[in-house]
Amino acid sequence: MLIAAGSVTALVCGVGIYGLATGPCTPTSTPGTSPTITTSPSPSATSTAKPSASGAPLVPPVASSADPEQFARNVATTLFAWDTTTGLLPLDYTSAILAVGDPSGTEQAGLATDVAAYLPSRTAWQDLREYGTSQHLTIARAYIPDQWGEAVAQAPEGQLAPGTVAYTIEGTRHRTGTWNGEPVTSAHKVEFTVFVVCAPTYDTCHLLRLSQLDNPLR
Repeated sequence: MLIAAGSVTALVCGVGIYGLATGPCTPTSTPGTSPTITTSPSPSATSTAKPSASGAPLVPPVASSADPEQFARNVATTLFAWDTTTGLLPLDYTSAILAVGDPSGTEQAGLATDVAAYLPSRTAWQDLREYGTSQHLTIARAYIPDQWGEAVAQAPEGQLAPGTVAYTIEGTRHRTGTWNGEPVTSAHKVEFTVFVVCAPTYDTCHLLRLSQLDNPLR
């Protein structure tokens, strides 16, 4: 119940990741196709988390970092950390992730779609709340996948913003709750890829996109 009620099916376009593209995915997309990332710094951008949509306490923000691996880990930890008993809603957790998105806004709509695929729907959230469900992630490994190196090698000059990198995260999603008045737990292995842009484009790292859950770059 803890696992099934929160499951979400995500669509990808052949390459096993969400876009990182300036246009819609097409049926002709194939593995190994270079992602397209268009970024430009915005002096008015901010990484301050938005207020809770439900009026409940704010979701802890993603810890900032200029180190791409550390930032990818911070994003992953925050992405999987939620608690249905706090009065917060999925939108509140989404806002915390979007707050560290690319300041140019180019990937923001796609990132919002990515994050939604990782969180329970509002209906599932209500079901999970009845069981007092909460979740967190333990990370076993974070690494730059070989497929990212291939994508960078294939990308035309200027297509990728300087400091753009991908980290694949391997870890375990833990859920706790109650069933018939008794505490229950579940653990599930997960893999996904976090795409970030750091220096020299920005002084601190920002999140571009997320791959489909359990379909990372390797």
